[in-house]
Amino acid sequence: MVVSGTGDVFGEPDTLTADFAVETTASTVGAALDQAVTAATRMRDALIRAGVARADLQTANVSVNSTQDDNGKLTGYTVNQGLTATIRDLGKAGTLMGAAIKAGGDAARLNGVSFAVENSAALLAEARKKAFADARSKAELYARESARPLGRVVKINEADTGWSGPGQRDKMTAAMAAMDSAAPIEPGRQRLSVTVTVEWILGSASTR
Repeated sequence: MVVSGTGDVFGEPDTLTADFAVETTASTVGAALDQAVTAATRMRDALIRAGVARADLQTANVSVNSTQDDNGKLTGYTVNQGLTATIRDLGKAGTLMGAAIKAGGDAARLNGVSFAVENSAALLAEARKKAFADARSKAELYARESARPLGRVVKINEADTGWSGPGQRDKMTAAMAAMDSAAPIEPGRQRLSVTVTVEWILGSASTR
């Protein structure tokens, strides 16, 4: 007999990943790159000064594209450069993001944030226990209804494991800097769900 069970647990996020970027446009590639590097460096330095470790910063998604007018004439070049920051002190997250965007000026972008539970081993173990207990409960019910004893487990397959809850937030831009205040951060909580499929042996039907 094959039965599936699901176990859910909840955890409070303890890290935030912010996807920053800079976007600059100039008449030449060199000028656009120089402006992007300057803005990105200022954002990086602002985050480091505020306490973000260098190991929690990563450059990503660097691109250079030409810009054209409606007639297809080349008008300049746009440079996009991403900077991903992992923020471990959620109480300071809003202030950190505001400082970084202010440092980057009009070139700064904040494409979104996501929350995570970094140390989730204990939660995962609890979710697995609940999933197996759910599967066993169903198996015992079916065994009773069929008047057959539930035997040993012969196979277990973890079919699905995943987090749900606070994830990507609405996109924010350099307008945050104009607020001159920290962005409100509400991490909420996340659900960890585990689904297992368990195969049991059923004993011989009882005789009455």
